[in-house]
Amino acid sequence: MNAARVVFTRHGVLRGARHAVPLVIGTFPFGLVVGVISDAKGLSLLETWLMSGLVFAGSSQLLALELWTDPAPILAATLAAFVVNIRLAPMGAALAPWLDWLRGVRLWGTLATLVDHSYALSAADQRRGGRDAGFLLGVSLALWFFWMIAVALGHVFGAAVRLPPGHPVFFAATATFCAILVPVWQGVRRDLWPWGVAAAVSLLAWAAGLAAPWPLMAGALSGAALGAWLELRRTP
Repeated sequence: MNAARVVFTRHGVLRGARHAVPLVIGTFPFGLVVGVISDAKGLSLLETWLMSGLVFAGSSQLLALELWTDPAPILAATLAAFVVNIRLAPMGAALAPWLDWLRGVRLWGTLATLVDHSYALSAADQRRGGRDAGFLLGVSLALWFFWMIAVALGHVFGAAVRLPPGHPVFFAATATFCAILVPVWQGVRRDLWPWGVAAAVSLLAWAAGLAAPWPLMAGALSGAALGAWLELRRTP
């Protein structure tokens, strides 16, 4: 792709939005879960909407809600969300051939709504020679729009049907996190050891009595360090 020919058009935005529609099938139930749990944690519909619209990161939102108590552990939730979202940095670097040519609202709007799904579709479009950066924003905006609807519906459902503590639906957050792992698994040879070490270190930190989010951070950093070391060894 010739970076000098990168454009940003309305057609690209609309094309990205169309490509995002199938992804909504997978993200909509995730949004419902966030809405239900937000209501269970005592957040109003407005607070839930503001969090979802400004943060727009399902895994981080679920993690923050899981840690949510009274008083709110702001520092712990912030650190945990940072660890989960650090993966967005290499995504931005990979999309630099498009992002480097954007300015102002187009750039910041694209970055603010960037998620795993929009990255995956846009990276694939880049590899095919795509040069319209509006595609990325179109995918992201479509996912954001349906995410907001799903979260609102989930909150309304949670408010209408009060679920007792320990109800199986609250396991949905954990189940969703597990489901997120499936599409990023790259095989036993590449991921088994980093993932295994991350899980083991997290469990050991939890067993040692460390409070959240330290087990998560310890596991994430140790697994990432091992994965980076193994990747360097594979590089000729």
